[in-house]
Amino acid sequence: MTAIIAVITGLILVSDAKFGGQVLLENLAYDMALSIRQAQVYGISVQRFGTNTYNAGYGVRFDTSSQYSYLTFADAVTSNGLYDCPTPGSSATCELVQSTALERGFRIAKLCAPAGTDSTSCTGVNKLDILFIRPQPDALISAGGLSCTLGLGTCYDSARIIVMSPRGDMDSILVEGNGQITVQKQ
Repeated sequence: MTAIIAVITGLILVSDAKFGGQVLLENLAYDMALSIRQAQVYGISVQRFGTNTYNAGYGVRFDTSSQYSYLTFADAVTSNGLYDCPTPGSSATCELVQSTALERGFRIAKLCAPAGTDSTSCTGVNKLDILFIRPQPDALISAGGLSCTLGLGTCYDSARIIVMSPRGDMDSILVEGNGQITVQKQ
């Protein structure tokens, strides 16, 4: 009888841990989507950056070399649609608004900039800059550190950020060029 109770208890604990991990992953994906939405709100409204910059676009930078964090930025120092920080540590030359750390072993697994209008495909890239500029809610999506606002790179129709739990479960955040942001199961 004791062995049966121990087996049932073990199964419940394993199932509970799996469920809890999936909930935490989904919460992370929604938090990241909200950060992108916040950049969109700042970008299409009049949000001050620094002491007197009111016309900057706002965006979010994802970088596979920093899998455990992402940045919200104001495109104010160099208006090129990308996060710039020529002198790291100097607030006068960096466009950083906020750095968000991913905790508990969760990470950014892959960044995608699908070719064409097929948002389900995943053409992997190492950097994604998603920018919003007043008055349009549309997303300007640059990949690989090449600015699409300056014509140096392609403006992509969508971007996908795939996040992974320590157990290997995955969710993704899809940002469409029209400004729509959704969270999807992988």
